[in-house]
Amino acid sequence: MTLRLFDTETRTVREFTPLVPGHASVYLCGATVQGEPHIGHLRSNVAFDILRRWLLATGLDVAFVRNVTDIDDKILIKADAAGRPWWEWATTHERAFDQAYRILGVLPPSVEPRATGHITQMIELMERLIERGHAYAAEGNVYFDVRSYPDYGRLSGQKVEDVQQGESAGCGKRDPLDFTLWKAAKPGEPTWPSPWGPGRPGWHLECSAMAEFYLGRQFDIHCGGMDLIFPHHENEIAQSRAAGSDFARYWLHNGWLTLGGEKMAKSIGNTLSVPNLLTRVRAVELRFYLGSAHYASTLEYSDQALQDAAQSYQRVESFVRRTAERAGEVTVGKWTDAFAEALDDNLAIPRALAEIHRVVHEGNRALESGAGQAACEAAGQVRAMLAILGVDPLDEHWAGPKDSSAAESALDMLVRAELDRRQQARSAKDWATADAVRDRLGSAGIEVVDTVDGSDWSLST
Repeated sequence: MTLRLFDTETRTVREFTPLVPGHASVYLCGATVQGEPHIGHLRSNVAFDILRRWLLATGLDVAFVRNVTDIDDKILIKADAAGRPWWEWATTHERAFDQAYRILGVLPPSVEPRATGHITQMIELMERLIERGHAYAAEGNVYFDVRSYPDYGRLSGQKVEDVQQGESAGCGKRDPLDFTLWKAAKPGEPTWPSPWGPGRPGWHLECSAMAEFYLGRQFDIHCGGMDLIFPHHENEIAQSRAAGSDFARYWLHNGWLTLGGEKMAKSIGNTLSVPNLLTRVRAVELRFYLGSAHYASTLEYSDQALQDAAQSYQRVESFVRRTAERAGEVTVGKWTDAFAEALDDNLAIPRALAEIHRVVHEGNRALESGAGQAACEAAGQVRAMLAILGVDPLDEHWAGPKDSSAAESALDMLVRAELDRRQQARSAKDWATADAVRDRLGSAGIEVVDTVDGSDWSLST
C-alpha cells in the first residue's frame, strides 16, 4: 500500500508521492520560545516524529526542518516583565524545549533554524512581494495586501470579508485585512536594518522564508497544530505563493490536547509541564500517551487517561522483557502487514496499537506454552512496531541506570495492587485495613497521595 495523508488544503485524503523520488521534505512549525514547554506543545512533535519515523522506515531520505521563533511580541513582553534581556529569555526557553524533546525521544531535526538568523532571507522575500504588487511599505512597516491574492482563505475555508487577522490597525495599513510582514522600530525593542528602515519581522513571514531557504520553493509536507491553520498557515501560503513559490504540497495538522474541554495553552493557565508529569509516569509512558490517539483528533487529558496509557504500555513492555529473559535475545524484526496498512492509512495509530496488542496476545500464548522461538519472533515484531512509535522498550534511549525501567514497572504494578486493595477497603468502610495498607507502604518509603482522580504514589524524599 501507499501512504495516504489527509491534506488540509484540499480537504481530501491524498496519496503521498514525494516531489523527489526517494526523498521527503518536511517543515514543522516549531516553538515560539516565550516560556516553558507543556505537553500541549509536545503532542505536535510526537505526532510528526511518528510520521518522520514511518517515512524513514519505508526507505525515504527525510529532510526535516523545525524552526525556532526567537523574536516575537510575546517574547518581548514576557522578558520585559521578568526584567531580562529578550535574547537571554528566548535562549533559556529554547534550551527547555530541546530538553523536553530529548526526554521524549523526539528525533533531532535535520536543521533547526532561528528566525533571527534569517533576516536576510525575509527581506529578499518582501522585496519579491513588493515587486509583484502583493505587498507595500508604509511608515517603516511592510504589509501584505490580502485582496491582491485571489486564493486567500483556501486553507482555512474563510471568506475574505470575514477575516480577522488579530493584530492592531498598524501605521499606514491600507486595509484591516492586510497583515504585517515587517514591523517598524519601536523604542526599546530589538531591530535589524532593512530597505524600509530598522525594524523586526512579523511572525508569519519567518516560516515562509526559512522553509524556502532550506527546502526550496516547493517541498512535500508542512506540519503544525490546527490552531495555526488561521492566520499563520493561511498567511504563509499567501505570501509564499504570491512571491512565486509553490510552497508545500501537503498540509497536515494535529488536533489539540485539551484539559477540561479547552485547548491547553499558557494564556488560559491550564498547562501541564513535562517535569510535573514525569513524577507520575516514565518518559516513555508519557510519549506513548501523547502518541496514542490519531494525530488529527483531540486528545482530552486526564490523570486517569495518562495512567491507563502507562499501564497499557507496561503490558506490552512486560511481554518483550519477559520474552528476552525466558526465551533469549529479542532482536528487532519486521512490522506486520496490518500495522503497515494502518500507518499508510493517514497514520491510523489506534488501529496500529490494536495490531500491536494482538501480536502481544499471541506472543504471550506462545511464551506460556513454551514455544520460545515463536515468542521471540512476536516480540521482534512488537519491537519493530514500537520503534516506529518511538517507544521500543529495549532502545537504549529509554534505559535508565542499569536499565532500571523493568524494576520500576514491577514496583509500580505491586504498589498499584496495594492501592487497589486499599481502595476496596475504603469503599467497604474498612478503615483499619485501608490505614494498614497505607502505613505498610509508608514504612517501605512509599508515599500515598489521594487526589480527586484516585490514589497515586511516589517515593518519599
